[in-house]
Amino acid sequence: MASTSAHPRSNDGGGGGYSRMKSAASKLYEENHSLISEMRRSLNMIKEIAVDLEKDNKSDMVKELENAVAELLEASDDCMHLSTAIQSVGNEYQPRQEPTDFKKLLDDEIAKSKATSSSNSRNLQFLRQFKEAVWKVHHSGIPMPGEEQEDIVMTSTESNILNKTCPLTGKPVTELANPVRSMDCKHVYEKQAIMHHMRSKKSHCPCPVAGCPKPLQAQRVICDPLLLVEIEEMRTMSKETARPEVIEDFTAMDEENDE
Repeated sequence: MASTSAHPRSNDGGGGGYSRMKSAASKLYEENHSLISEMRRSLNMIKEIAVDLEKDNKSDMVKELENAVAELLEASDDCMHLSTAIQSVGNEYQPRQEPTDFKKLLDDEIAKSKATSSSNSRNLQFLRQFKEAVWKVHHSGIPMPGEEQEDIVMTSTESNILNKTCPLTGKPVTELANPVRSMDCKHVYEKQAIMHHMRSKKSHCPCPVAGCPKPLQAQRVICDPLLLVEIEEMRTMSKETARPEVIEDFTAMDEENDE
């Protein structure tokens, strides 16, 4: 990141330098995006390994993995805020005559990202899901200590996606061809539909989700670093939630046949 700490005067006012800066920001964003996705996949893999270790009664190793999950969640947050800052600078920066301190620019954008982020609650949710998965190995159907059964059910089926369908197309979020999310209100839309919606409103465009007061800005409606990963997790949770229903249906059929 040393190359982003300062910007020579000769490049600030030149179109070529500006284009190179935007290109570099785009490349860094894509690299960070891939890293965050891999971190998220690693977290789910660690959870699966912890469940297997708990089955073998290796609780000490499970605790070590729990600590590793907490550290990886923190590192993922740092990467996410940096990625958001890089994209924001790349989209909004305008050349000027005086030298630009890009380190300060990025630090300011990172601070903005942290101020509006819900990552803390998301991390707590993932840690609860981790502990729940381990707890269920030997205590299936029994609430964890200090937890009500309703809370446990909610934890296992919660998603970080606020709206389940695009408010403009009506399509489920899991079926969107090109999903994007508002950095301000965190609602998800089909990109083509929301961009057309914003163009039609011109000066002031509120979020189309009913009851949402947040205005939309084109440069702040993006495919953020975690969106695609969270949509995939949403698909997985939907499949896992559907399985018990299928089992119940077959059980009911068997009972009818016995009669």
